[in-house]
Amino acid sequence: MIDFRNFNSLIALTAYFNSEKVCRQAIIESRWSNGDIVCPYCGEHHCVSRCDGRFRCNGCKRNFSCLVGTIFENTKLPLIKWFVAMYLISSNKKGVSSHQLSRDIDVTQSTAWYMLQKIRLLYPQSDADYFEGVVECDEVYIGGKEKWKHKSMKTPHTQGRSTKTKTPVFGMMERCVIINEKGEEEKTTYVHAFVVENTNRDTLQPIIEQFVVEGSTVITDELSAYRGLSQKGYNHFRVNHGAQEFANGDIFTNSIEGFWSHFRRMISGCYHDVSDEHLQSYIDEACFRWNTRKMSESERFAHMFSMSIGMVYKWTDIKVGLMSA
Repeated sequence: MIDFRNFNSLIALTAYFNSEKVCRQAIIESRWSNGDIVCPYCGEHHCVSRCDGRFRCNGCKRNFSCLVGTIFENTKLPLIKWFVAMYLISSNKKGVSSHQLSRDIDVTQSTAWYMLQKIRLLYPQSDADYFEGVVECDEVYIGGKEKWKHKSMKTPHTQGRSTKTKTPVFGMMERCVIINEKGEEEKTTYVHAFVVENTNRDTLQPIIEQFVVEGSTVITDELSAYRGLSQKGYNHFRVNHGAQEFANGDIFTNSIEGFWSHFRRMISGCYHDVSDEHLQSYIDEACFRWNTRKMSESERFAHMFSMSIGMVYKWTDIKVGLMSA
């Protein structure tokens, strides 16, 4: 079985995957490492190989290729272009725009955009696991810049937490300790973030209750939506930014605010602007990149490849893998 973590550069990747046959064989070996071909339609084991490179199920009698059930299914592009796209995404700190990717792998901009959107499907947080210990919670507002608009085009009363022209995003960040490659303890953080309808109490607190274990320490700013968390079994501490209070010992929200800063730079520096329709997918990408930042580019690419063929990891798998490294 191929160890994708050995591909520590784009040159090494393209040198090895020099044909479509090699790419497909890598998917087969990674997907069915024990040699037992499983039908993606009915789950039947021990499917037989055909002379055209596909497989036939003895149960449902359907033919299928190794791409069925992966993000590569029905693609007309060479697989090496998909592999290069995933490697570029995994190795660039702020992501890759569709215009840049189209130039790098010689496809149209619309094709590159479609590939990026399909790859972002690998990052869903719908299966995100719980947080515990110390968890920072904060909200941010994306879009809605009125500064450079003509006076006649400006929307009134959009300052602060107004959602007239901005989209609210809520995030939670867990502080924890991992063991690094040197065998030493190292502090790190993991984040979940979601587009929300508003930042009211009835919207934010159910999300906290869903993802944060009761009894954990929750640190927030002075937003009134967080009132009452102490009565729900959390150790709730607040940082009063309005009074110029930003840290009181270990009581701060600087870590998640650092993530928001990273996310804003990713949007403004790489993508420039994103629509509300696709905002969550860009947030998922930013969270995945943040949560795997302790990995090397090749390790992150190995994760992405495993997810692309259906071997989907949860966030705890990433965290446990780092903590046991």
